[in-house]
Amino acid sequence: MKIVCKACNGKARIASRQVLSLEFSKLYCLCLEPHCGHQFVMNLTYSHATRPPAGTIEQLLFDRLRDLPRAQQRQLFDQLGAASA
Repeated sequence: MKIVCKACNGKARIASRQVLSLEFSKLYCLCLEPHCGHQFVMNLTYSHATRPPAGTIEQLLFDRLRDLPRAQQRQLFDQLGAASA
């Protein structure tokens, strides 16, 4: 991850971090430019997933199928059997 100093736009590095939860951390940063020396804290947060984790789609599908009436389940499986033949 590239960290940019807000004071001089130079490169900065993460000196340490404080993990407050699985979705939030404080990053303690130091500017690497000798003439600047700015020290600052940035927040790192989880926003959202762009792709669900593996297994999630399968579990969701299984749960949805399980909630269908038996007649609809049989109809779907018959359609799947016909599609793979």
